[in-house]
Amino acid sequence: MARAPLLQLSQISLTFGGNPLFSGLDLVVQPGDRVALIGRNGSGKSTLMKVMAGLVEADHGIRVVSPGVTVGYMEQDPDLSGFATLGDYAASRLPEDEAYKVPMAAEGLKFDPETPVSTASGGERRRAALAKLMAEAPELMLLDEPTNHLDIQAIEWLEDQLSNTRTAFVLISHDRAFLRALSKATLWIDRGEVRRRESGFDGFEDWRDTVWAEEDDARHKLDRKIKHEAKWAVEGISARRKRNQGRVRALAVLRDERGSQIRRQGTAALDLSSETVSGKRVIEAVSLSKTFDNKLIIRDFDLRVLRGDRVAFVGPNGIGKTTLLKMLVGELPPDQGKVTLGTNLDIAIFDQTRAQLNPEMSLWDNLTGDPTMAVSGNSDQVMVRGTPKHVVAYLKDFLFDERQARAAVKSLSGGEKARLLLAKLMARPSNLLILDEPTNDFDVETLDLLQDILGDYDGTVLLVSHDRDFIDRVATSTIALEGNGNATVYPGGWSDYAAQRTANGLEVLEKPSVRSATKMGTSAQKSVEGLTFTERKRFDSLPGLIDRLEAEISKLAEYLETPELFTKDPAKFRKASEGMADRQAQLDAAEADWLTLSDRA
Repeated sequence: MARAPLLQLSQISLTFGGNPLFSGLDLVVQPGDRVALIGRNGSGKSTLMKVMAGLVEADHGIRVVSPGVTVGYMEQDPDLSGFATLGDYAASRLPEDEAYKVPMAAEGLKFDPETPVSTASGGERRRAALAKLMAEAPELMLLDEPTNHLDIQAIEWLEDQLSNTRTAFVLISHDRAFLRALSKATLWIDRGEVRRRESGFDGFEDWRDTVWAEEDDARHKLDRKIKHEAKWAVEGISARRKRNQGRVRALAVLRDERGSQIRRQGTAALDLSSETVSGKRVIEAVSLSKTFDNKLIIRDFDLRVLRGDRVAFVGPNGIGKTTLLKMLVGELPPDQGKVTLGTNLDIAIFDQTRAQLNPEMSLWDNLTGDPTMAVSGNSDQVMVRGTPKHVVAYLKDFLFDERQARAAVKSLSGGEKARLLLAKLMARPSNLLILDEPTNDFDVETLDLLQDILGDYDGTVLLVSHDRDFIDRVATSTIALEGNGNATVYPGGWSDYAAQRTANGLEVLEKPSVRSATKMGTSAQKSVEGLTFTERKRFDSLPGLIDRLEAEISKLAEYLETPELFTKDPAKFRKASEGMADRQAQLDAAEADWLTLSDRA
């Protein structure tokens, strides 16, 4: 006998902000369902989940929960007022004999149940809300971006718990690896319509593209039919006016049908450019050590980052990834050791706190008030990679409409704030991009686009992320911070790192490589026993030679930028150009020699 559905929505219609979000929506969640809820940012995923939870009332339609079924919803911004600690909140609805479930969940999600509510961060509050839901174990769990603010270890713990639960759940997430591991069905929201596919997230993109291709084909056929009927109406109606009014009315119906079709939203116009080429050596760190708040972050750490590298930093929350990143770009001094930045660096930073955005100012003022984007004497335009552009037109490139331009940044969703920050960063050229937790709040399609942009970017990327799939797609090497000041470099992305750890059972040091960040470990950099006497002298002299050549190239580049140098003194311009090319060739050879000798050492 078939079991009754846990939850059923029938003919749900909802208008949000003056715009229809859903109309005539039907949805059923069955016992044991493991559903991925997919859609663009702004498509209504979170709103639909709140309708399912009974927190938002639809304008029309019916929500039915089967008798005896409990529905639990993980709140994005939980109300903890009235509770002294995070643990008190998480255990508030549990019987005493089940209170043990909270510390178990807290251990997996990495927060302290004794943390006072008054001092808890936003991330800790969200983890407490997730622990509360996991401990209560309702018949249906509604999870809205549960992996935000979780590190990879906590994500894997949650993944394991959900894999083994008998509870049904509906899941919103941007984390592809998480979705692939857990989902058995997919709900796709697209322009107010919800489609269901009895298969997990793996293969979703192929399904989506097939649906869109069929839609485009049907639209094309409809356009051809309208064109044919319109031509008949112009050329043939006069002779048969009375007999063919039915055909005229049919043409009007076709036009109404075409006009009612909702166009798909475009993709954000993401683009990165690096007008200035950095030196081949972007960052060199030697013997870095740092203690922060009495906690050892890094000890005796050596690193070399070369132009074009994509370096991912992974490790548990609080291990020091952002601190190390700030040391490597010169924002924070090490306690010991030295960081040398390469020449001609234009650095752009995407920070996880969105500190570059003023929440009280409008989107318009956040762009035009930025000195790097302001156009002198014109408050309606911003400078985008050297070209003035109207601020509203530029905001539309990032999927903001004209009404949002004058709205305060604090009114934006997390995904919208992330897009606005990208708009600021991408307006100016850069050749070293720092991405600190860029994947939070983006939808899957924006992450796809960002990945493609990074693939074409000819600069260097340093990335902190807990998104395993994104790391796999972007990184050429992964630096794992493993506690007690230890950090190890692994070639490849997250899956490569995990496979090497599993296969070897110990830290795997990466050999120096032109196309990957190079950890010059103690044995590789500080011992030269494998070199001859002549090679050892060459090896010792190369860092000084490389520094000198880079300095000379930088000075020649500045000289060649002298206004009208080419027209006033072409001989000097030619000589300086030849000198710069010669030094660049010497630099390339010196760096290649250093890599070869370092490997042999």
